[in-house]
Amino acid sequence: MSRPSPRVGGVLGERPRSRPRRAAYSAINSFLSLALIGVAALLSGEPLLFPSLGPTAFLLFAAPLTPAACPRNTLVGHLVGVLSGAFALLVTGLHDQPPDLNHVTGARMAAAAIALGLTCGLMPLLDRAHPPAGATTLIVALGLLRTPEQLVMVMVGVILITAQGVVINRLAGIRYPWWSPAPRRDSR
Repeated sequence: MSRPSPRVGGVLGERPRSRPRRAAYSAINSFLSLALIGVAALLSGEPLLFPSLGPTAFLLFAAPLTPAACPRNTLVGHLVGVLSGAFALLVTGLHDQPPDLNHVTGARMAAAAIALGLTCGLMPLLDRAHPPAGATTLIVALGLLRTPEQLVMVMVGVILITAQGVVINRLAGIRYPWWSPAPRRDSR
């Protein structure tokens, strides 16, 4: 008995089946998504574009049917990362200190470790794994983006790339979930 294909026809046709076409699909859509967010960041002057959106784009377009790529896990994972990083800054007294990556202090090291530990513990506890959120929490814990306004903009960037993932994958005919991953089928 063959398994049904997760691909269906869409406005853009079917998701490419060959490796080179899948690679092109991933590359083009990752480029377009980050370019659009970059333009929005440029026009608004807000930090909408940050490093962990890169691995998020990879998951959304190279592995869109994995649980880690679903909108729920993407949004909740990054939110956990942002909140864990902010909490770590607060408890280490670094919430109002500028970042200094050239001179690592005990407090900065503790903030990074606390943030990553919380993020890596909470995501599985909530069943919302999204590995790029580990980078988001370090960006916050290291003080690179730390003000409440910046943290809101981080989540706006995450919402933008998630929405792009939904729209692009759906237009391509991929049965990309609207919120949570498709239920796993019993392999018997």
